[in-house]
Amino acid sequence: MDNFNTARKLTAEFLGTAFLLATVVGSGIMAETLSPANTGVALLANTIATGAILMVLILIFGPISGAHFNPAVTLAFLIRREINPGLAIIYFAVQIVAALTGAMVAHIMFEAPLLEASTHVRTGPAQWVAEIVATFGLLATIFGCVRFRVSAVPYAVGLYISAAYWFTSSTSFANPAVTIARSFTDTFSGIRPEDMPGFIAAQLIGAVLATIIFGWLLNPPEETSGE
Repeated sequence: MDNFNTARKLTAEFLGTAFLLATVVGSGIMAETLSPANTGVALLANTIATGAILMVLILIFGPISGAHFNPAVTLAFLIRREINPGLAIIYFAVQIVAALTGAMVAHIMFEAPLLEASTHVRTGPAQWVAEIVATFGLLATIFGCVRFRVSAVPYAVGLYISAAYWFTSSTSFANPAVTIARSFTDTFSGIRPEDMPGFIAAQLIGAVLATIIFGWLLNPPEETSGE
């Protein structure tokens, strides 16, 4: 794999995260506009667009930056010591700025206010548990594929997020940068700013749990057999 420098890695993270949010927010606006009376159809459209763009973005930017697009993913790789702390902190900042930029671009495309606080209520223990599960599953998908079949990561992540939109009560944000950006869109994909901290805390818990558990699960001692 080519040795891309830090500037290229950060640009890849910025572009990938921005396109992800433009898709999440933009497809949500389009879905709600075309199916205002059918939330299920709108969620399905939002799901398909998000899963599809994730596959594309990981294929494009994965070889450059690792295609994290997500502070929870970067945190997991920091815990695994596969990214240095200084670069991880910059990744966090770039991902958040890029997410806000992507949301703003979506608003511009659909002639919505540039940024506006969401009024969509998303809170409570059920949704917090859902975010722990969603983020845990996302990291499990990444770790498993990296361990056994790295070429499958783009497709597995896109498919996992598509599924998690439907089997979690929170519709699987699973990403602190996405959560922050979605608190500034009062559209189909939004979340109230006051609900944001609970989601982010749950996402970080899910990421840490997955890192610990799969760090053990996927790395048996070489001398051990039959256990």
